Amino acid sequence: MEKILIIDDDEGLNHFLGRFFRRKGYAVTACLSGRAALETIGGQSFDLILLDYKMPGLNGLDTLKQIKAAQVKTPVILMTAYGNTDTAIEAMKRGAYDYLVKPFERDELSRVVGEALQLNRQMKEIVSLPDALQLSDDPAPRGALKIIGQGKKMQEIYKIIGQIAEKDVAVLIGGESGTGKELVARAIYHHSRRKNKPFIAINCAAIPENLFESELFGYERGAFTGAERTYIGKLERCDGGTCFLDEIGDMPLLLQAKLLRVLQEGEIERLGGRQTIRTDVRVIAASNKNLEQAVREGNFREDLYWRLKIISIQLPALRQRTEDIPALVDYFLARFSAEYAKPVRHVSEEVLNRFRTYTWPGNVRELENCMRRAILLCAGDLIAEEHVDLMAPRDASEMQASGADPLLAGLRDKLQTIVPEILRLSQDHVHANIIDIVEETLILKALEACGNNQVKAARMLGISRNTLRHRLKKHLKPTD
Repeated sequence: MEKILIIDDDEGLNHFLGRFFRRKGYAVTACLSGRAALETIGGQSFDLILLDYKMPGLNGLDTLKQIKAAQVKTPVILMTAYGNTDTAIEAMKRGAYDYLVKPFERDELSRVVGEALQLNRQMKEIVSLPDALQLSDDPAPRGALKIIGQGKKMQEIYKIIGQIAEKDVAVLIGGESGTGKELVARAIYHHSRRKNKPFIAINCAAIPENLFESELFGYERGAFTGAERTYIGKLERCDGGTCFLDEIGDMPLLLQAKLLRVLQEGEIERLGGRQTIRTDVRVIAASNKNLEQAVREGNFREDLYWRLKIISIQLPALRQRTEDIPALVDYFLARFSAEYAKPVRHVSEEVLNRFRTYTWPGNVRELENCMRRAILLCAGDLIAEEHVDLMAPRDASEMQASGADPLLAGLRDKLQTIVPEILRLSQDHVHANIIDIVEETLILKALEACGNNQVKAARMLGISRNTLRHRLKKHLKPTD
């Protein structure tokens, strides 16, 4: 019979959980404090431990630390009513198998406990459970984390961060613009062994291609006209720390090869230099593009893609975690009210309802800017609908999401008439010719709309800057 230890100062919850698990055929022992539990663990073994986070005296995290320090290899599930970022990440860092946010459903409780016990059985059959992680007890710097959300999707993100922060491997973060990819990168950094070393964030889409190599790798004096002194690149300056490469899909192919060398060999060479320089950098990369598609199109190196994707985190869009909107609103309300010395304290229920049903094409960043504007415009203490400026339901992003764009529908109708006539002419390569015409028009009009800014045009079209350049070379004549 498998044995479960419950550690919680709530006698009522202990009674409920004890009865729940005994009915399922488990032997149950309950303790009302962390110290009592440590004494109990010293005298007998268990197959699973359920541990409350907030207890008088020795709290859950401290109890967990001592359990692991005693080389107890039993899986521990932390139970908490405080499912915030730090609690979740710290629990996983200190070796918890999982955590449950109170109040939890019986099905969820059964699932998590069943998975933990299954893991325990498998590990007993194969090899003993791994030793406790030897982690620093220093907390992350106050205010370092601003990831807001207690829904299931974000709890899973916190769990992954806690599991991989101390593992010195590359991480690839995916997600739409505005979902918080840099915040997740900083969270990983602040919970890693490198937290007292540099963190350098680089937006690959914002660096002109002719400056990319010198910015990342540096250059020697005399490397090119105007190089009057040696310049230390960002990767070299980041030695011992963490480098966050945002929009990695916009990195030129030549530089991708040099980055791969950094990841594989820990070596760089400055532009114009002959000396190989050793550097110890953890790389966290992010992209809002489909990198697998970029690999297929030849715009991203496959070997670099797999080297970055040792650990992959996919962030949910805000419309996929609407349960977190009230918490985000409260956070931005407090932050901007203090920043602008405004007496705004509340948001009307009508505004909250609009927020819950809106699709947020700009994600959390759009909500942040919306709240900033509303607080600046609000003269009283309540944000009302007149203070909120959201895109109309049929604006471009939402029409794209819903597939209801009347212009696209009109285009489809026109094609129904034109295409049969083109096919009737039986031209050679008709498919390629039509695609080329449409693509050329799209690209040229996007560039025109963006003032010939290739980065903005690529974003408008939903393609990488490298793809845009490739298409331009194909469609534009040398005299263009």
